[in-house]
Amino acid sequence: MRTTQNHQPKNIETFKQNLLLWSQQFDDVVWLDSNNHKDQYSNYDAVLAVDAFTTIRTDFFDAFERLKEYQTSVKDWIFGYLTYDLKNTTERLKSENFDGLDFPDLYFFQPKKLFLFKDNQVEIQYLKMVDDEIEDDLLSINSCVSPSAVETSQNPIKIKLRIHKDEYFEKVTKMLNHIHRGDIYEANFCQEFYAEDSEINPIETFKKLNEISKPPFASFLKFEDKYMMSASPERYIKKNETTVISQPIKGTAKRSKNKTEDLKLIEDLLKDPKERSENVMIVDLVRNDLSHTATKGSVEVKELCKVYSFLQVHQMISTVQSKVAPETNAVDIIKSTFPMGSMTGVPKISAMTIIENLEETKRGLYSGTVGYFTPKGDFDFNVIIRSILYNATKKYISYSVGGAITSKSDPLKEYEECLIKAKAMREALEN
Repeated sequence: MRTTQNHQPKNIETFKQNLLLWSQQFDDVVWLDSNNHKDQYSNYDAVLAVDAFTTIRTDFFDAFERLKEYQTSVKDWIFGYLTYDLKNTTERLKSENFDGLDFPDLYFFQPKKLFLFKDNQVEIQYLKMVDDEIEDDLLSINSCVSPSAVETSQNPIKIKLRIHKDEYFEKVTKMLNHIHRGDIYEANFCQEFYAEDSEINPIETFKKLNEISKPPFASFLKFEDKYMMSASPERYIKKNETTVISQPIKGTAKRSKNKTEDLKLIEDLLKDPKERSENVMIVDLVRNDLSHTATKGSVEVKELCKVYSFLQVHQMISTVQSKVAPETNAVDIIKSTFPMGSMTGVPKISAMTIIENLEETKRGLYSGTVGYFTPKGDFDFNVIIRSILYNATKKYISYSVGGAITSKSDPLKEYEECLIKAKAMREALEN
């Protein structure tokens, strides 16, 4: 079905940059980059999929069943995304908030052309119908214009807040009232920053954003006139044969250039009872979600509340693992855990209902996921956070940030944490 060829670029970083530029001629692009983070669970350092042969796009209604049918009939690599609003197909929920972006709820494509990076080697996989284009494509990729020569818009981008500070405090207070009343224990509350009538160069913006954070789950998505530029530090879920892992992030601290102070910030995060309780609650939720498809007694916490350091922030990450029977359908595993616990709350359905009532914006692709299924039914998906979303036709730019609200939350500290998380996106757009 696919022709495979190995390629050894002279310079892997230059080849990656050129490849991403070359990919922009296509309507369907997914780029996933680990930024050389060494992750014991990862199969590839980076992946590019372009040029759709077959596609599926749908709204939330029956979305997982349609995806299952597509994934099992294609039996090939498929790349794409699931928006947060697929919650409406698994539960009796709705999404009626403002949406300035208009991404379809679900989109996947079977790429004609695929590039898999591992240890300075690139495995190229082309569908048979286009395998005569490999050599010409490599010549085109290697002769791509360097990014510095690409023109960027000179118009300054004016970023606005969908929820202003006083209103944010009011909404967090309402969330706390729900917690104190016992409706929920924790919920992820998000707010949107946006710019209207604005244009950006998506590739340049992604490069800037990625350079600021260099996260392990960076991704660039192009779907016709819609773009996502993501500096996500978080894996949602991965399946490798019969092993499934999920790695929720809950707990954030800023970084310091002073080494002693930076180590103290790590220590404080590890000991912070509010941050730890956030993480533990979500770990319990993830354990419960994974148990729906796991073989009996196989769900275990491999790592609890471990702090990982990134360029912008320290993050508290846990790893939960389960085993599934070989015949378990890959899409069913995702359906039973979606949306991810780190972006919803506990209990999940109550939290999602309250989130919908208090937030002002339809989340859409934000707090959804992008990734891929392999021909064998394995998969790897990130969490879409620290991301800029762009509708080029509507000239609408959006990025959202959020935080977990628990009984110990201080509205001012939550607001400040949101601004820390928003800093990289603002920098990428304003500089």
